[in-house]
Amino acid sequence: MKTITGLFDDYADGRAAVTALEAEGIPSKDISIVSNNAAGRPVDDSSDVGEKAGAGAGIGAVVGGAGGLLTGLGLMAIPGVGPVVAAGWLAATAAGALAGAVAGGAAGGLIGALTDSGVPEDHAHVYAEGVRRGGTLVTAKVDDMHVERANAILKRSSWVDPVERRRAYAEQGWSTFDDTAAPYGQAEVQQERDRYRGRTGL
Repeated sequence: MKTITGLFDDYADGRAAVTALEAEGIPSKDISIVSNNAAGRPVDDSSDVGEKAGAGAGIGAVVGGAGGLLTGLGLMAIPGVGPVVAAGWLAATAAGALAGAVAGGAAGGLIGALTDSGVPEDHAHVYAEGVRRGGTLVTAKVDDMHVERANAILKRSSWVDPVERRRAYAEQGWSTFDDTAAPYGQAEVQQERDRYRGRTGL
């Protein structure tokens, strides 16, 4: 199994990628989504598993339900990112790490879950920062025969090239994800989306 990952500036693009991956036959249990929720987007009312988590201490059931991954969305908070809507194995792994993390060490939750699954650390920091700035992260564990097709689905869904995005962040003085940084508010998230509109999929 290999891990494929895509960052999206728009939640709708991330949802579309999840739906396309499921349609390709990748099981919901092998897919994860983590999306910035600075705008206070409600969890889908059709889901009975979403629970508000206190200060990143946990998350409601974050695995795909019978209707697919997106029916299992829950709410949690990640230090340095703020509130997110999330579901799947990556969210569950990060939530478990956050629940047991000491102050100042919680960044290992999301970044550690990514790097442990084979994502390069440089990319993991970009992905975490991307979610902090309003993005949506989609990750899937796929067998070798599905890697090429799964990556094509992510690219077709307006994914963000992590090398290009790291370069853009670096131009603003950024170097690594900082879990002690203040989360972005709704206005800052919109400003970020406007900045990169039309620059995804490079």
